[in-house]
Amino acid sequence: MESTTSPLTPGAAPAPVPMAGALVALFSLCAGVLVANLYYAQPIIEMIAPTVRLSAQSASVIVSLTQIGYAVGLFFLVPLADLHENRRLLLISGVAAAISLVGAATASQPGLFLLVSLLLGLSSVSVQILIPLAAHLAPEALRGRTVGTIMGGLLSGILLSRPLSSLLAQAFGWRAVFFIAAAMTLATVAIIAATIPRRMPEHRGTYGGLLVSLWHLFTRYAVLRQRSLYQALLFAAFSLFWTAAPLELVSHYGLSQSQIGVFALVGALGAVAAPIAGRLADSGYTRIASYLAMIAAVISFLPGLVGGTGGVYWLALTGIVLDFAVQMNMVLGQRAIYALDATSRGRLNALYMTAIFAGGAVGSAVASVLYTHIGWSGIVATGSGLALVSLLAMALASRR
Repeated sequence: MESTTSPLTPGAAPAPVPMAGALVALFSLCAGVLVANLYYAQPIIEMIAPTVRLSAQSASVIVSLTQIGYAVGLFFLVPLADLHENRRLLLISGVAAAISLVGAATASQPGLFLLVSLLLGLSSVSVQILIPLAAHLAPEALRGRTVGTIMGGLLSGILLSRPLSSLLAQAFGWRAVFFIAAAMTLATVAIIAATIPRRMPEHRGTYGGLLVSLWHLFTRYAVLRQRSLYQALLFAAFSLFWTAAPLELVSHYGLSQSQIGVFALVGALGAVAAPIAGRLADSGYTRIASYLAMIAAVISFLPGLVGGTGGVYWLALTGIVLDFAVQMNMVLGQRAIYALDATSRGRLNALYMTAIFAGGAVGSAVASVLYTHIGWSGIVATGSGLALVSLLAMALASRR
């Protein structure tokens, strides 16, 4: 039995009715604000690096360390959602994220900035406690739709964070981006405290036992392993593109920071994939939708090879299609793994997201090096190749 509780009905499972629309909207808003903290630095690394005395080739390490911190937090902190009261975890991690953002805004040394980037990723995992909580509150028949809607808010936060960061940095400087993000995060913490229901999980045990159980879950469920691999490869391609794209737009097309912000805004169109994916999953079309998403990711990089005066528009098309494909496959994977074991959703989500953001960290880390030594063609070849490997892996798993 699922283990959602509320102050009114302690210890009781939720009634099989849809979540209230207002609550779903609040979950979506909170998810978007919290996850955006991971991406504010991505389009402005060329502004941050000289100020904190980082070289151009080392600039993408800022993004990588944030994602590495996030992956570490996913593995070691998110499983606590199966052991401790969820809302309290959300509040603690939200406050820690706000403190990390203030640290980033005031840092002037490379080592200190990289450290707070790591801590920011570590403390931003609250969003991955929020999503399994929504899965617990939603009835089985509507779980994909509910999670897909909330993922739409989360993905909007990811995609809108880049243009917002660029525009704010252009107008007020890059430090203001982190101060404003800290204020938004604290406001979100207040919303969580006032509106999100409490949930005490049924699982009883120790933290050490919880971590050991991660290995058992990973070896037990082939669907979890497969979905983690597919999405890790796609997210590596996603991070590769969005880390390298600002470099290409500045060096090859001469765009300003505000123009890069407008460019990044088009990627937000991909967020519509999440609710669509949720509905397809609820209707039993997970496999065919996954194939379509992966094929779209493979071919999405090809328009980026078109140069000339219209090259920026072709790059924008790559961003839209790639974002749509990656977000669709992510939600399809979440719907599949949440159906495996209701009492372990926090840990299943932790394993899934750890793999994804480990892939994203690799994509971000190699972006600057690839672009510096090979150019945009290297980004296109690598991104398409990663998506192709994901597609072939799913085809092989299906044959087996």
